[in-house]
Order: sequence, then structure tokens, then C-alpha cells
Amino acid sequence: MCSCCSFKCGFIFFNMLFMASGVALLTTGVLQKPTYQELGAFAGNSLAKIAIVLIAVGFIITVVSILGCLGAFFNNYGLVVTYVCCLTVIIILEIITGAVIYSLFMRMKVLNPSSLVNIKGPINYIDKVKRTISEYSPEKRAAIDRIQEKFKCCGANGPEDWATSVGWEDHEAAPDSCCEVKGPGCGKEKGKVRSKGCIKAISLFLMKSLMWVGVFCIVLGISECFGVLIGACFSCNIKQKNYDNMS
Repeated sequence: MCSCCSFKCGFIFFNMLFMASGVALLTTGVLQKPTYQELGAFAGNSLAKIAIVLIAVGFIITVVSILGCLGAFFNNYGLVVTYVCCLTVIIILEIITGAVIYSLFMRMKVLNPSSLVNIKGPINYIDKVKRTISEYSPEKRAAIDRIQEKFKCCGANGPEDWATSVGWEDHEAAPDSCCEVKGPGCGKEKGKVRSKGCIKAISLFLMKSLMWVGVFCIVLGISECFGVLIGACFSCNIKQKNYDNMS
């Protein structure tokens, strides 16, 4: 009886931490969704999906943890075993995700921004940034201005990109969103315009995001291994208790 209670307490404690991590991921995804949507309009739709992935993963973790809570509350063998199986699948998926994130992080860290254009796949956003700045289409202007203000950057590689932009009329100036201190007509004064390009700013943002997600996957994966062990022991205790009650 004491053994069963200790396993149950440990199981519930771990499950609360697991649920908290799921809620944290879900909240982060919801809060960051506007930023990633703006990045999607600015640098390609693949970046906009990052927030959706965070929300989906957070939701799945939260649902699985609720399943574990119900299994512990009702001492239900089937629910606890289902929880352990789901947790095992999540660990495998996290290992795969961690490997992909590590690969992307190393490629972004080792390569220069100019050579990232040769990479195929979601990370190849540099051409899209340059094209977006060059076109400066009316439907994307608000997103471009918000990105330049939020990431404190100007143009693709720098403010000089606006001199060749087809959609930007005043080639002697930059948009006011490029200014250190935004004000009407400030983009006409080169001394007030930021020199950092948005490709570099977005690359740094993505590198930091990938690093934190990778660390989170490693820490969560290690803790989930203990969760699987505790869950397996708890389910065995429930099965043994049910067997004793029947006999």
C-alpha cells in the first residue's frame, strides 16, 4: 500500500510538471503567433508555421497529461498504460525533432547569411526577404514596417536595398520604420536610419529560438524518461492491487 502511494505521488508530481510544460508551450505559441505570422508575410509561409507547431505540441502534451491525471485519480490501469505509451511516442518524436533542430542550428551557425540562400527547404528564406523588400507590395507593407520596427532592422542586407526597391518610390530615403526613433520623414536622414539588415536580425532571432526549443526538448525528454519509468511502476502496482482485490 505504501509503495503504491509513493509511486502514485511521484506520478502525479511528474504529471503536474509535464502539464505545466505543455501549457507553457501552448502559451508561448499563442503569444508568438503574431510575430511568426508577420515573419511569414515577410520571409515565407514556412516561418509562420513555427507558432502553429508550438501550439499543437503544447496542446498534445496538455491532453496527454490530463489523461495521466485521470488515470491516477481513478487508479485506472488502462488509462495509465495509455499515458505511458503516449509518453513513449512523444519521447521518440522529441528525439527526431531535436536532431532536426540541431542540424538546422549548426547550418545557420556555421554558414554566412549570404550562403544560406543555397540551402534548400524552410530555412531558405533569404531570397524571399530580398524579393519582398524589392517588391514592397501594398498588402505586405504593414508587415514589413512592423518587422523593421520590432527587429530594429532596415532592408534585406541594409538600408541601401531601398534605393533599388521597385515598390518604394523615394530611392533617396528609407521607410520611417527604419529609423532609430520613428518620426514623419525621418527616413530621409541617413544618420537616423538603422544600418543592420533584416536578414541578419531574423537569422539571430531564429538561432535563439532554435537553441531554446532544442534545450527544452532535451530537458523535457530526460524528465519524460523518468515519467515513463514511474508510470510503468505505478501501472504495475494498480494491476497488482486489482489482482489482490479479485483474489
